[in-house]
Amino acid sequence: MTPANGVDYRTRWNTASRMKEIIFEVREDEADGGYTAAALGVGVHTQGESLEELRANVKEAVDCYFDETMDAPKVIRLHFVRDEVLAR
Repeated sequence: MTPANGVDYRTRWNTASRMKEIIFEVREDEADGGYTAAALGVGVHTQGESLEELRANVKEAVDCYFDETMDAPKVIRLHFVRDEVLAR
C-alpha cells in the first residue's frame, strides 16, 4: 500500500540491497532554533543551526556512516516536515 504522500520508501532499495538514495526527515527546532535531520530506515542523525550547516552536516554524516566497504547512496533527499497547530 502506498502512503498518502505517494512515496513508497521501500522502493528506494534495489534488488541487490544497495541503497539508491537516502531520505532524511528534517524538522525545525522551534524551541532552540536550528534544524534536526534523521535518516529513514538507517541510524544516521545530525543537526545544524542553519539550512546551509545542516546540508553540510548531512553529507558528512552519510560519508561517516557509509565507509569504503559499503555502497553509499548516490542521492541524499531532505524531506522537510512542519507541524502546524490550529487553536479553536
